[in-house]
Amino acid sequence: MDPLDIVSDLHYVKPVYQPIVSAIKHDVIGYEVLGRYNNEGSWMSLGPFFHDEEVPDEFKVEVDQHLLKIAMTEMLQSKTEGSLFINRNAKQLMVNNGEDLLQTLLLFEQKGFSMGRIVIEVTEHDFDEEFEVLSHLLQYYKTYGIQIAVDHVGAKSSNIDRIRQLEPHILKIDTTIIRNQNADGFHDVMYSLSMLARRIGAALLFENIEDDFQLHFAWKHGGRFYQGFFLAKPSDYLVTKEALTLNLTQKIAAYITREKSLVEQRLHLITQWENKVRELLPKWEGPKKVDAFIDLVKDRFHQESFRMFVCNSDGQQISSNFRKRVNSWELEPEQRGSNWAFRPYFLENVVQMKSTGKGILSDNYSDIDTKEMIRTFSMPVSDQYFLFIDIRYSFIFDHECLLI
Repeated sequence: MDPLDIVSDLHYVKPVYQPIVSAIKHDVIGYEVLGRYNNEGSWMSLGPFFHDEEVPDEFKVEVDQHLLKIAMTEMLQSKTEGSLFINRNAKQLMVNNGEDLLQTLLLFEQKGFSMGRIVIEVTEHDFDEEFEVLSHLLQYYKTYGIQIAVDHVGAKSSNIDRIRQLEPHILKIDTTIIRNQNADGFHDVMYSLSMLARRIGAALLFENIEDDFQLHFAWKHGGRFYQGFFLAKPSDYLVTKEALTLNLTQKIAAYITREKSLVEQRLHLITQWENKVRELLPKWEGPKKVDAFIDLVKDRFHQESFRMFVCNSDGQQISSNFRKRVNSWELEPEQRGSNWAFRPYFLENVVQMKSTGKGILSDNYSDIDTKEMIRTFSMPVSDQYFLFIDIRYSFIFDHECLLI
C-alpha cells in the first residue's frame, strides 16, 4: 500500500463507522470514524498507513480531512444524531497549528453540524511529546464546544497528572488489557482511573470489547460507553440500536440480576457474622478480660478468619492479636497498644458502628503482613470497643459474593 497512491487517489478512500453504545439508554450515541482504501477491488484498513511513522503527517492530515468531510456529510444527509469520534495524533493536530481541522469543523457548523458533536481522540502516549503545546491546542478546541477523549488510558500511569490537567470529557480504556498476564494489576489501575474520572467529571468508554467477559468488566467498572466487535463491527453505514449484534438491554439485565444475587448473599453472610458475635456479647466483661472474650469468638470464625483483635473508639488496640497459623490460634500480645486510626475509613466506620450498632464489612484490600487480598468484618461489642475480624483470602475466594 503506497502512501502516494492513497493520497493521489482519495476517491478510493472511504470512512467506515464503529458505533459507540450508551450504558444508560443502551442505544447508539455516536460513531468512531475509521478509514478504508480500495486496493484492487478489496477494501483494506488504513490503520497501517496512519501508524507508519515514515508517512508524512501532511499526508495523514489530508486523508483524515477527506474521511471527516464524507462522514459529516453522510450524517447530515441521513439526519443521523449522535457524536462523531475522530482519531488524531499530536503531530497531525499540530500541522498548521490545528487550523485545518478547525476550519473544516467551522464550515460544517454552518451547515448544521454542531461542534459539540465532535469528539477528538488523542492517545495517552501523545502526551510524551510537546505536551504543553498539545494541551493548549486541545483547550482551545474545547472553547468551541469540541469534546476531547484520551485513548489507551492506563497504558502509562505516569500520565495521570497530565490527564488531570487536560480534563478530557472521555477516558477511553482498552479492554484487551484485562486479557494480559497483568490483569490483576489492571484492577488497581482501573480503581485509580475510576477515581480520576469522578474527580474531573469524565465518562469511561471501554473499547475493543469482543466477548461477554469484557462487556461485564466494562459494566461493572462504571463504563458509560461501550465499543467493540461484540456489539457491532465497523460498517459502511451508520447503524442504529436495532442493528447491534446483541441485545444490550437483556445482557445488562442479566448482569444486574446476578449482581443483586451476590449482594444479597454477602449481606446474608454479614448478618450471620453479626449474630455470631451478638450471641456472645453477654460474655463481654470489658477491656481487662478482652483476650478471654476473643478466645470465645475465634471458635465461631474458625473457617472464615485468620486474625482478630479489639480496638477502642480512638483506634488503639486493647487486645492481643489472635492469629491463626495452620489449624491453631496463637496470641501476639506485642500488638497490644498499636493504633490503627491512620487507616482510611477507620474512624468513619467506628462512628457508623457506634451509631447503628451493626457490623461493617470492608472492601477488599491487600494485607500488610500477608500481602494477600482480605476483607475485615468489624462489629461493636460496646459503645467504646470494637471487634475486628480479618477474613482470610481462601474463604473470600470460595465465596464469589465476597470478591465483588
